[in-house]
Amino acid sequence: MTIDWNHFTPWTSLAGGMLIGAATAMFLFLSGRIAGISGIVGGLLHPVKGDTAWRIAFVLGLILAPFAYSFGAPLPEVRVDAGTLTLIAAGLLVGIGTRYGSGCTSGHGVCGLSRRSPRSMVATAAFMFAGFVTVYVVRHVFA
Repeated sequence: MTIDWNHFTPWTSLAGGMLIGAATAMFLFLSGRIAGISGIVGGLLHPVKGDTAWRIAFVLGLILAPFAYSFGAPLPEVRVDAGTLTLIAAGLLVGIGTRYGSGCTSGHGVCGLSRRSPRSMVATAAFMFAGFVTVYVVRHVFA
């Protein structure tokens, strides 16, 4: 994945971040739940009666949002510079990490940090460190 610095959009990015923050705050205040994707999807894998509809609506919203966005503006080009096996391995590692870390980056980084959760602070630091090391190794050791 590369960054197109010629089309850098700080104001759009700021607005998107503010929308994510507002949505997670509203979700917490209105439902008392954390907007962590792994927890929401995990709840669908082990459904509890009366707890499924909002989870399906949340996931459908994530999937359908880009289509709604495309009515007002063109979607950016998606380019992934990785093979299928690499993507599968990465997905499995992320899934294992969310189980060991008791949540995903959205749950810890967005929701946990805003609540000043010590566990989320450690988890987010670990996510960031692992990302830094991975980028360094892929770009400088294996390159």
